[in-house]
Amino acid sequence: MGHFGVDKTDVFKALAKRLNRNPVGAPFSETLMKILHTMFLEKEAEIGSNFPMGFTTAEKLSASTGISVEEITDRLDGMAQKGLVIDVPREDKMFYMLTPLVIGFFEYTFMRADSSLPLKDLADLFEQYHHEKGVSEEFFGGDTKMFQTWAYESLMPEDVETEVLNYEKASEMIRDAGGGSLTMCYCRHQAHHRGVACDAPIDDVCMSLGGASEWLVRRGFARFASVDELLRVLEKTEELGLVHLADNVQNNTAYICHCCGCCCGVLRGMNEHDVHSVHPSNFIPEINEAECTGCGICVKRCHIGAIEITGAVAGKGGTAKISNDRCIGCGACIRGCKKAAMHLKRRLEIYVPPKNKKEQMLSIARQKGRL
Repeated sequence: MGHFGVDKTDVFKALAKRLNRNPVGAPFSETLMKILHTMFLEKEAEIGSNFPMGFTTAEKLSASTGISVEEITDRLDGMAQKGLVIDVPREDKMFYMLTPLVIGFFEYTFMRADSSLPLKDLADLFEQYHHEKGVSEEFFGGDTKMFQTWAYESLMPEDVETEVLNYEKASEMIRDAGGGSLTMCYCRHQAHHRGVACDAPIDDVCMSLGGASEWLVRRGFARFASVDELLRVLEKTEELGLVHLADNVQNNTAYICHCCGCCCGVLRGMNEHDVHSVHPSNFIPEINEAECTGCGICVKRCHIGAIEITGAVAGKGGTAKISNDRCIGCGACIRGCKKAAMHLKRRLEIYVPPKNKKEQMLSIARQKGRL
């Protein structure tokens, strides 16, 4: 394990440069160097800096580093166990990809309680890094977002039910995947180590599906969960008023998070950096002004400050007003309205996300001039 006092070396600088070549990069800073020195051994940093984009083999990495195949295979296995490398078996051969910073080894670091890592130190370092100039914009500021919002299905209007596509329904994605896995909420786990976590659940709350789920379970970052169990978590998190955020893709969704505006790095990008960090759902709340009493419950339940009470006199009365430009269309506000004065409606302009993760990453890379 590296230490904060270790001077920067060329190999760690090379690793930082390589991480910043990803579609979602990692802007260089002294804080990033401290994170890398903490997460990577020097030999691991050397191997990481030699990774091409995409997947590769131990043999190719051996040729580029001069490290024997036997040693580099052992090193890669250890790196995968820390979430620094993703290893995927294909036809009796293992392929490896360097894990990005986001979505990547930040999330994997806090997906489990790992006594081999200084999690308190890393929680503070990642918090500092996320607030540094340009970092939130790099992670979340592009036109093609990393995440999209999934509206609460129970609130979707019946007259558009037949028009709602599978990629707009969390339950359909879960059923199509045939199950997946559950893990800790990495954002609230990080907040816990910083002493600022809210009372939303940390354990067994974030979902993974498909190949991502298989890898997380194999490497001990998550546990298997059936379709029924995942659907129960979906229902529970809606009752708690959390926001469903998922990969901004149509097919093969890998991650579904249930987020709060105080701990979630994505929503905090909106709240603390004014970066529109997530693509909204194709729905938006509509207020029935005749029924709205201006009680303010919806304001409290909104995780990104997209609702205000207007027209109140001496703190009484008034009507809720939605900021259409800011609202992400999750439905959390509606679930809390005791007067049934709000409902979801279709947005006039329907958004169609990238078909899959490859198309999404290519779009992000193209927009940043990294192709």
